[in-house]
Amino acid sequence: MFIEHGKENGSIRQIAALPYRIQDGHARVLLITSRETRRWVVPKGNPIRGLRPHEGAAQEAWEEAGVTGASCPTALGEFSYRKRRRNGTTRHITVALFPLAVWAQAEDWPERDERDTRWFDLPDAAAAVDEPELKRLIAGFRAMPPGRSVPSGGAGRAIRGLPMLGWFQSLMPKQGRFFDLFEAHARTLVAGAQALSNLLGEEGRNDECIAEIIRQEHAADDITRDVLLDVRRVFVTPFDRSAITGLIGVMDDAIDQMNATAKSIRLFDMTRFDPQMRDMAALIVESARLTAEIMPLLRDLNGNAQRLHELTERLIRLEGDADEIHEAGLKALFQAHGQDRPMAFIVGQEVFSHLERVVDKFEDIANEVQGLVIDHA
Repeated sequence: MFIEHGKENGSIRQIAALPYRIQDGHARVLLITSRETRRWVVPKGNPIRGLRPHEGAAQEAWEEAGVTGASCPTALGEFSYRKRRRNGTTRHITVALFPLAVWAQAEDWPERDERDTRWFDLPDAAAAVDEPELKRLIAGFRAMPPGRSVPSGGAGRAIRGLPMLGWFQSLMPKQGRFFDLFEAHARTLVAGAQALSNLLGEEGRNDECIAEIIRQEHAADDITRDVLLDVRRVFVTPFDRSAITGLIGVMDDAIDQMNATAKSIRLFDMTRFDPQMRDMAALIVESARLTAEIMPLLRDLNGNAQRLHELTERLIRLEGDADEIHEAGLKALFQAHGQDRPMAFIVGQEVFSHLERVVDKFEDIANEVQGLVIDHA
């Protein structure tokens, strides 16, 4: 809970943004220098009256770093620091950190001449900041994919004990491309979510964004088809075939619902979107990012069980937050249009429904992954 003036139970609370971009499967974050000590920090400040916490964090990111993007309504976590006063005393500050998927950085912004900005790889960014909790949040923001190794499941070991069956197995496809295909599909989710968030941005409808979502949905269909082909032809799979088809199925449902959202927007020629719609799109961006981090970890379920639990729990939490945003959005939509413009309410309700289904599918991904961990780790 945040108090408008930034104080709660006598302590000071602030909000901050973690601006990031994902390129070639790797995340980079933007840090800025503080005005007085010139040390590297994230954009932060006191809660802003009239803005929700994640909106205030996005406003700080614009004023201090010139970046705009999708600010996730669910905080990544909190960190603390001691703020030194002019009289020499210090005050304990607790800061909620909100992921901000950056769309663009302006050429000019309010505090450009007062601070330096720089994009960092995650390890370098974690090393550059001073606060231990912030170091941990940045370092754990997106784990690097683990090294690839040849799986050696129990079925394979049993067959190698029988020479004739071992010879037969050597002629058959072994593990297929399942892990590579899961990771490729996750990249379509990230790209589709980014395009959907851009589409629902304040700039209004963008035909290029809709076309990008459609392209990613077609690419995801091709990947899904390859997974199903491998399920039929591969002799030894890394885990149960029904689990493979279940996971790729819900991943494909997520991009399908993004596509359905874009098509509804185009059908009804929508150019303005409610704040709750943009919030849900930001949750979808964060859910896609988490899914892209999860997929490489499936290569080693035992070694990555704890991290997979953390990531899937956050996915489930995002879905719960999306339910609350969806309910608030429908209420606001009805209050604005339900009486005198019923068609506007129906159209908005349709878009909200598709957005909710997208987030629901990411929860399904979390449930499928949790099932894999329980069965195999």
